[in-house]
Amino acid sequence: MNDNNVVTTTDIEVSVVVQYIAQQSIDAEHQHVFSYTITIANNSLETVQLLSRYWLITDANGDSNTVAGEGVIGQQPFIKTNESFTYTSGCILKSPLGNMQGHYQMQTSSGKLVQVEIPLFRLAKPNILN
Repeated sequence: MNDNNVVTTTDIEVSVVVQYIAQQSIDAEHQHVFSYTITIANNSLETVQLLSRYWLITDANGDSNTVAGEGVIGQQPFIKTNESFTYTSGCILKSPLGNMQGHYQMQTSSGKLVQVEIPLFRLAKPNILN
C-alpha cells in the first residue's frame, strides 16, 4: 500500500506495552489472550488524523492473519503537534508466543497522507522464553 501519495515518517513515534491476560487464557484450548497499549506521539509540525490501521499477526506455529480497517477502537483521532494518543486493544493467539507489526495511515492537516510504521513487537506468555 505504498504509493506516491503516501510517505513513511519518523516524526510520529509508536510505542507498545504488551500484557498477557492469564485469567482469559486457556492453555488446553490453545487460547492465549494478550492486550497491547499503544501510544502514538506526534512530533511533527502538523496535526495528524489516524485514518486506518493494518496489522500482521503471527503466532509461534507460523500461522498469520491480517487485520485492516478504519481507525482504532472505533475512533479516528486527531493528534496535535507535541501531543499523543493512547489506546488499548487485544488479540488471541493459538500459541503462547507470537508477534505483531503493521502501520497506520494518517493524514496531516495540510492533506498529505502519511504511513506510520508500527514496529515489530513480541507477544509472549510470561516465562515462556526461559
